[in-house]
Amino acid sequence: MADDSIAVVDLDRCQPDRCNYECANYCPPNRTGKECITKRGEDAAEGDPDQIHISEEICLGETCGICVEKCPFDAIEIINLPSELDEEPVHRYGDNAFSLYGLPTPKPGNVTGILGPNGIGKSTAVHALAGEMVPNLGDYESEGDWERVLDRFRGTGLQNYLQSLKEGDVTVARKPQYVDQIPNQFDGNTRELLERTDERGALDSLIDRLNIRPVMDQPIDSISGGELQRVAIAACLARDADFYFLDEITPYLDIGQRMIVARLIRELADDDAAERSMLVVEHDLAILDLLADTLHVAYGEPGAYGVVTDPKSVRNGINEYLKGYLDNENMRIRPSAITFEEHAPRVSSRSETLIEYPELSKSYGDGEFELHVEGGEINRSEVLGVVGPNGIGKSTLAKLFAGSLEPDEGELDFALDIAYKPQYIDIDQPMRVDVFLSSITDDFGSSYWNTEIAQPLQLDRVMEQNLSDLSGGERQRVAIAACLSEDADLYLLDEPSAHLDVEQRVRATTAIRRYAENHDATVMVIDHDIYMIDLLADRLMVFDGEPAERGHATPPQEMRDGMNEFLADLDITFRRDERTGRPRINKPGSQLDSSQKRDGEYYYSG
Repeated sequence: MADDSIAVVDLDRCQPDRCNYECANYCPPNRTGKECITKRGEDAAEGDPDQIHISEEICLGETCGICVEKCPFDAIEIINLPSELDEEPVHRYGDNAFSLYGLPTPKPGNVTGILGPNGIGKSTAVHALAGEMVPNLGDYESEGDWERVLDRFRGTGLQNYLQSLKEGDVTVARKPQYVDQIPNQFDGNTRELLERTDERGALDSLIDRLNIRPVMDQPIDSISGGELQRVAIAACLARDADFYFLDEITPYLDIGQRMIVARLIRELADDDAAERSMLVVEHDLAILDLLADTLHVAYGEPGAYGVVTDPKSVRNGINEYLKGYLDNENMRIRPSAITFEEHAPRVSSRSETLIEYPELSKSYGDGEFELHVEGGEINRSEVLGVVGPNGIGKSTLAKLFAGSLEPDEGELDFALDIAYKPQYIDIDQPMRVDVFLSSITDDFGSSYWNTEIAQPLQLDRVMEQNLSDLSGGERQRVAIAACLSEDADLYLLDEPSAHLDVEQRVRATTAIRRYAENHDATVMVIDHDIYMIDLLADRLMVFDGEPAERGHATPPQEMRDGMNEFLADLDITFRRDERTGRPRINKPGSQLDSSQKRDGEYYYSG
């Protein structure tokens, strides 16, 4: 194979007991007597000995690709690496396995951002920088060696950091990506978890600023996703470390909470006496833009290889990523740009009413939380966005509409079929994805279903996996597909953006909007991703009140009025990037922030 190509075999998908080794039988080198595709054999370091091994020295590369086409389980990838990659990997996991090129550069006193798709090696980079593994520089048959690693990075911005790491002089604090796994790893209450992390004496302040005091004595497995996220952030930031790694800080948090977390991270980095390094992986572009000092873009083929670029300015890095072309690297990472339309909001046209609902109220416990919903109408064939802080009753409203909760006052007597994707996805049964989805719709596998749902949500690679083995992002995409696959009058999606990367969010938004338009479907979307709501929604329902105490929902209203009401309550304004039109949060108190507030235009222009 050419030096700039790699072969990747997904051992979770390679199923020799269910195929006839079509890959080996049709391989041109094999047919001339060479041993290009063979069985891994009894000495294989991992996997089934009957699974395949591809010799990268013999393979003809991507120009052939016959084995890729013939494999019935899509287990093989032959990939031409970018010609600009003139170095060996920083780490390779094994024979025909994932390779990572490049590492981010933590810098004392700075917040370093990483932006890239899921499955591209960001966590691998962090394991290396945290000292949890020694990079093998592509020699996966040998143990990693710190002296070789230091030689590799001598003269770069990473040299001093890696030298300190080798000598054991770096302490690390980490916030995990999937906070919903914390209850599986810790059995106790919130206070017990947090008190063991209080190394800086800052825990009390973090608890108050993150508003988690009300859950301090609750069992960790009883609190919500948003509360878990804030507890995990508090646990990480309470430690006294040299290097802090925070993997996705925004899932399940509302905009106000995201701003608070960004300020906390910024304050910790700006403590000149401590010289702490902060590394943040994040898919919310507005928060990443506000938070980071420098940015590394990660690109490649998820599950096959990943490349971490040299540091860029935050604005340029985000804009290049969205454009799909990296200037310094002279590298195209995506066939087309991700575009943000700068437009005045759609003004919904009056259409037939699907639902007319009365005033509703619902309370929990002994008046611990009360929700009041003003009466209103939902139109047929519209997408209704739902926004508001966490703990204000948005998911309660969804459950009332879905019929899983009964209101205390008011009656919901509409006879509708409702498809509901809840906020927290519980699809852990030992069932394959394709079996699960085919049980929902007779259209499964049809060209229409593949075009409208499976392809935009990139489900091909997970179809033969078990639901219980899916990552958070994969589970989210399957849950969106399951909801849209139902035959319903109203589709309710609660936080569909959680754990999706930037491209996946755009694809999911497109799939939901296109489905609504092509099927005259009525959709309600609850989410904290402001641009997703803007792109999707025809009208907006705004929640306000006091989180965990009382919530109030307005009737659906036009987008401009709704967005201004929502952001005015949060005291946050957005501007548009001149080059890409992407939404950017204004710094509080800035000239633009003040003038937009005077004009009452918190988000839109024109």
